Amino acid sequence: MNRRFLLAFLLVALVVAGGVSYLASSSPDGLDTVALHGCTENGEQLAGTCIAQNAGEHATAASPLADYALFGGQGTGGLAGIIGVLVTVVIAGGLFWTLRRRTPAGSASRSVRDE
Repeated sequence: MNRRFLLAFLLVALVVAGGVSYLASSSPDGLDTVALHGCTENGEQLAGTCIAQNAGEHATAASPLADYALFGGQGTGGLAGIIGVLVTVVIAGGLFWTLRRRTPAGSASRSVRDE
């Protein structure tokens, strides 16, 4: 039962990351709009009093999965999402496996009620 639930959960996560991401807007307006509030474009430069004037490239801009795309390619958001889900499952699974509670060798597993 537990294994079936985990496989179903993984399947749903992969479908959402890989399939539904194609329905997302290619130009979301949340944080970008707020950062550009008060700016005017002057050619390639930003003018005005917005916080986006101080923005630069982030440290991971050249990474393979930057900007929710695979190597910056258009239309690769779904593949980037699938890779993200798989990497997260591997890391989380490795941590859970490493930190799991183990019974000492040679001792029988007993519950409190057995005593």
